[in-house]
Amino acid sequence: MGVAIDISEFSYLPAQAEALGLPVPPVERLTLPLQDGRTVSALRFGTEPARVTLLHGAGLNAHTWDTTALALGTPLLAIDLAGHGDSSWRDDLDYTPRTLAVDVAAALDAWTDVPQIVVGQSLGGLTGAALAASRPDLVAELIVVDITPGIDTSAGPAALREFYAGPVDFATRDELVDKAIALGFGGTRPETERGVFLNTRVRPDGRIEWKHHFAHLAAQALASHAPGTPAAPSVLHETGWDDLAAVRAPLTLIRATRGFVSEADADDLQRRIPTARVVVFDATHNVQETAPVELAEFVAAASASV
Repeated sequence: MGVAIDISEFSYLPAQAEALGLPVPPVERLTLPLQDGRTVSALRFGTEPARVTLLHGAGLNAHTWDTTALALGTPLLAIDLAGHGDSSWRDDLDYTPRTLAVDVAAALDAWTDVPQIVVGQSLGGLTGAALAASRPDLVAELIVVDITPGIDTSAGPAALREFYAGPVDFATRDELVDKAIALGFGGTRPETERGVFLNTRVRPDGRIEWKHHFAHLAAQALASHAPGTPAAPSVLHETGWDDLAAVRAPLTLIRATRGFVSEADADDLQRRIPTARVVVFDATHNVQETAPVELAEFVAAASASV
């Protein structure tokens, strides 16, 4: 039996909630028109005003947080960054954190009424830092998951580049599942099938393509982990340190033991930003998928203290 093609984006939630022994909360898809004609999209868990906002990494989407959101059990937003999920792609191909943060700010202005605990993983973490630096009124606390501007990207991101190299469309989702498993991504086959389903769409011609723009931009994907220049910064350009240093809200870095941030990287962050806290999780780079309950417990404790 192949990957399902006739289910909704919320069809996986009951089984995930059952595995956690929890009920399924109300969940809805939100869409906000932007002034330039694009849209930003998000998932809203719960019916009360959100206190937590989740920002995913490059090549992912808001659904990467589903299990964490269920375990957290608090009203929250999980936002699709520009070029990902159901948010519009950018014609200028600019997916750097400061640019992405502008859309996130617009979404929070529209959909929240209190400063948020912002949890950002990878690209979402650097976007959260840019948001907190430019719009401190929107951020009560920032939790950055397994990313710093200066990480050594020769290992994990290299595998990501191999994963997205080659064709940009496929006959079936099963082809993508097989490729992901062969390169060591995902967990069990059902978990990988879920991730592929939620991160792809069927084109009018019946072919399967990734929802996120990065997979369609080979050069952009290869450059996204290079330092770039001040005039043309990349995702990991050192301007990210300026944003992190400008954060006035409480700042925590979660380092994954099997992720991208080394002990030296974490020490570098603490040297640059002595007020930052570093917490270590036994997880892969996608902490929200490999340690979702532990991450939810950590965020819940932060929420209780705000």
